[in-house]
Amino acid sequence: MKGLEEAKKFYEECGADMLSREFPDYVGRIAVGLVGHGSECFGFDDEISRDHDFETGFSMWLTREDEAKIGFKLMRAYDRIKTEYCGTKLKHMSVIGSNSQGVQIIGDFYRKYTGCEGAPATLRDWLFTESAYFAEATNGEVWRDDIGVFSKIREKIANGMPEDVRLKKLAAAAVRMAQTGQYNYPRCIDHGEEGAAMLALSEFVRGAIEMIFLLNKKHCPYYKWSFRMLKTLPKLSDMAEPLEFLLTADNENKKVKRDIIEDIALAITNEIKSQGLADCKESYLEPYGFAMLKKIKSAELRNMHILVG
Repeated sequence: MKGLEEAKKFYEECGADMLSREFPDYVGRIAVGLVGHGSECFGFDDEISRDHDFETGFSMWLTREDEAKIGFKLMRAYDRIKTEYCGTKLKHMSVIGSNSQGVQIIGDFYRKYTGCEGAPATLRDWLFTESAYFAEATNGEVWRDDIGVFSKIREKIANGMPEDVRLKKLAAAAVRMAQTGQYNYPRCIDHGEEGAAMLALSEFVRGAIEMIFLLNKKHCPYYKWSFRMLKTLPKLSDMAEPLEFLLTADNENKKVKRDIIEDIALAITNEIKSQGLADCKESYLEPYGFAMLKKIKSAELRNMHILVG
C-alpha cells in the first residue's frame, strides 16, 4: 500500500472519529490530507524510499486564529492516536528532510514553498520560485476542507500561474534547448569533448522536461521525480523515453542522438504552434523563444534577458 493510501486509511479509521469526538466545534474548520515534501505525497514511494523521512500520518491545517485556540491540544490528540494506531515509525530524518504531517498553520505551510502565506503575489515571485516548490505545495490529496481556505490557495498555485510568466519560462527553455542540444551538443562531439557534450545534453533534457511541463500547464517536480510525472502528462508524455535515452545511451552512435534531439525539438515546436504561442517555420527552437517573448504583455518580464526564467 502506498503511503498516501496508508495516510488516508489512518485518517478514516482513527482521525475522523477523533476530530468529531474531541473537537466538535472545530471539526468543520480543520482541513485534512497529506501534501508536501516526500515521495509519498506524489505517490512515488516504494520500499527503497521508506528508508528515510517516512512514517504513516496525515496533516491538519488550521487558520492562525484556530491554531492559537486548539493547536496544542489537537497535536497532543494526534500524537496519541498515532501511537495507538502503530503506523510506520520514522526510521531516519535526513538533514534536508521535513515532515509533512501533524498540525500546521495554513499560512506557515504555504510560506515554506512560496515565501508568503499563500500563492505568489507578484509576477517576479511566480517567475523566480522553483517549480518544484509549487509542485510540492499542490501534490498529494486533501480529504476535507469545509471552509475552503487551504484548498483555495492550493488551486491558485496549481492553476493560477500568470500567462506572462509561463511565456517567459517557455521562452527561456526554448533558447536553452536550442543552444545546448541543437547547437552545442554536436559541436562538442565534433571537438572530441565528450564530457562537455554530455553536460550540454543533460541541459537540453532538463530544458525539454521543463518545457513539456509548462506546455501542459503543470509544475515540474524535483528532478528525481520528473521523469515519472512526465509520463503521466496528457501532452508530449511520449517524449520521456527518447529523453531518457539521450541521458543513458553512450555517444558511439552520434547521429542517432542528433536525430533524437531534432525529433524532440520538432514535437515541441508543433505543440507550441498548436497552442498559438509562436508560428515559426523551422524546428530550431531559438526563434520560438524570441517569438514567445514578444507576446509577453508585462514590460518588466519582456525586457528581462531571454534566458531568465
